[in-house]
Amino acid sequence: MKRFTDLAQIPADFGPTVVTIGNFDGVHIGHQKVLSTLVNTAKVHGLSSVAVSFDPHPARVHGPAGVHIEIMGQDGRQKILADLGVDYYLLLHYSLAFAAQTPEEFVKRTFVDALNAKFVVIGDDVRFGTNNSGDLNTMKELSQKYGFEVLVVEDLLAHDDRRCSSTSIRQLLAEGRVRDAASILGRNHYMSGEVVHGAARGRELGFPTANMDVDSVGLVPGDGVYAGWLIDEAGTRHPVAVSVGTNPTFEGITTRQVEAHVIGRPEEKVEDFNLYGQHVTLEFVDYLRGMVAYTGVEALIEQIHADVEQAKTILGIG
Repeated sequence: MKRFTDLAQIPADFGPTVVTIGNFDGVHIGHQKVLSTLVNTAKVHGLSSVAVSFDPHPARVHGPAGVHIEIMGQDGRQKILADLGVDYYLLLHYSLAFAAQTPEEFVKRTFVDALNAKFVVIGDDVRFGTNNSGDLNTMKELSQKYGFEVLVVEDLLAHDDRRCSSTSIRQLLAEGRVRDAASILGRNHYMSGEVVHGAARGRELGFPTANMDVDSVGLVPGDGVYAGWLIDEAGTRHPVAVSVGTNPTFEGITTRQVEAHVIGRPEEKVEDFNLYGQHVTLEFVDYLRGMVAYTGVEALIEQIHADVEQAKTILGIG
């Protein structure tokens, strides 16, 4: 898959193409349905498939500063799009000036003039142009004017009749419902980043942890303890019990931390098992419990032992 980041990079004779548009945050099963339609339509008609997206996420431009809302980073999205067979990824810089384009200006400049689109694949909830004033009917009207065909992909519903959307996934993750989020994502939710040194409290308790850097990529789920997997730089998957939150048993911790204890490491080999500085991926499989402020360290240690045993059962390890 080739990536463009500006319309000026696209050759003058580019196309003809099949195009879709979206933020594709999480590239969930609803997105995958749209992208599969995109790729299959392109193959049937001998055209190139193009996914158009935006960076930064529009919510970062229009919403409050400092709010992290992305489910996953751009690298993760692009890998999945490539795996799905998309030929080209057009990642346009999103700004207030860009957002000021009328729906027609955006479609003509991007779909018609730059991409020579013959088909546009969209969901029925599509919004585009100034103040999101363009919708499905707008796209159909513009298709008649500019000579492309609109293919509408219907929404998918999750098992609880929840609409498969990035908004639904964010809500589920905030509630700690990582298993339900995975059913919409089509995979375990994950975050990735560097393992950094922490306060070593876990090691002192007999449960050393890999501490994720605060700048790790991926939405951090709600506070609690989870069962999951840590994938190291060598690609090895390690079963883990993950703590997310401020560790209320200990005073003075105000920053949310993500700490993963690798399960099943013989104690004598703990010192040799060094993940510091590695860029790892942390998958969340299931929620174990909420955060609790224990009255003493012994009670906390007893609970961690129980967490580890529960995580082993969930992950299917001995």
